[in-house]
Parts: sequence; structure tokens; C-alpha cells
Amino acid sequence: MNSLPSSAEVIALHDAALAHAPVAVDADDLRGWIAVNHFHNRSLWAQEDLARRTQAPDAEIVANKRAIDRHNQARNDAIERIDEFLLSALGLVDPSTLATALPRSTVPAGARLNSETAGSMLDRISILGLKIAAMREQTLRRDVDDAHRQACSERLQRLVQQRADLGACYDELLADSRAGRAYFKVYRQFKMYNDPRLNPALVAESK
Repeated sequence: MNSLPSSAEVIALHDAALAHAPVAVDADDLRGWIAVNHFHNRSLWAQEDLARRTQAPDAEIVANKRAIDRHNQARNDAIERIDEFLLSALGLVDPSTLATALPRSTVPAGARLNSETAGSMLDRISILGLKIAAMREQTLRRDVDDAHRQACSERLQRLVQQRADLGACYDELLADSRAGRAYFKVYRQFKMYNDPRLNPALVAESK
């Protein structure tokens, strides 16, 4: 349990990854799934930028949208795996139910349920890392005026503070969970639009 990553460690892992070209990673442990989540968030960011082009052929925008759906599904899958590893390490879930649609929580009486999972918090920290990196690039541009750089510098400071605050909340949730004061659950995302059995438009196409 003591080896669970702190927010500072996760932020360092995120920032270190952003210093290099994105590389797909395989995961078999908690930190590996944190890296997978960050990779797909980073890939999503790039595809979202491309999907907003106004002079690209329609076929390219369609390809961007397909990629966005794939990366978003993988991102959410990684969040679930992160939560599973954390809950197992914290002893807050019945191991025999962990892979089911409704894992059973095992928590002490009186513990409060946190509305957001720790995995979702790490996902948000990952996205904030991307925002910080992108905003920092704006502060270094030389093809814009000082007002633009100043505005982006102010936004950068806010983003850094926001990530630090969220990281503190993540650390507090883990501490409270260890102490029996709080818990969270694995929430399955059930992304219906990616499932040909559940998306009404895809069901109609198959008939």
C-alpha cells in the first residue's frame, strides 16, 4: 500500500513523457496503466486539434473522429484499470468481483463515498499536464504580441495551481482511504456509442 504513487510522482511521470515523442505502452501494473492513460489523452489532444481543421478533406476529418473515439475508449478503459489496482491495494473491493460490471466495495462503517474516483482524478491531472505544456508553448511564441504572451502566462499560472490543487485532493483521498475515512468505486463507463449492440445508429445500419 505504501508504494501507491503520490500526485508528485504521477505529475513527474506525465511531464517526463511529454518531453519525448508519444510512444504506445503496454501495461501490467498500476504505473503502466497511468502511462497508458496519459498516452491516450495525449493522442486525443492531437486528434482533437486535427479534427478542427477547416481546409482538410472531409475524409481526413472522419479519420480524426474515428481515432478520437478509439483513444477515448482506451483512455476510459485505463481509468477503470487504474481504479482496480488502487482499490485492490487499498483493500476496498472484493477481489472476486473486481472484473465484473459491479465490483463489490468492502469498506469500514462510516466511511464516506467520494463522488470521483482516484483514477478519474489522475486522468484529469494528465489532461492538465497537456494544457500546461500547450499553454507554456504559447508563452514562448515569437509570432504574437506581448499581450498574447502575457495572457497565456497568466493562464499558465492558473493551470499549474489547478493541477497542484487536484493533486493534493488525490493525495488526501488516498490518505483518507487508507485510514478508513473514505472510499471510491470502480465506475464502468459503458461507452454506448462505441458498441454496435447499443448505439442506435449502428444497430439501424446492421439491419
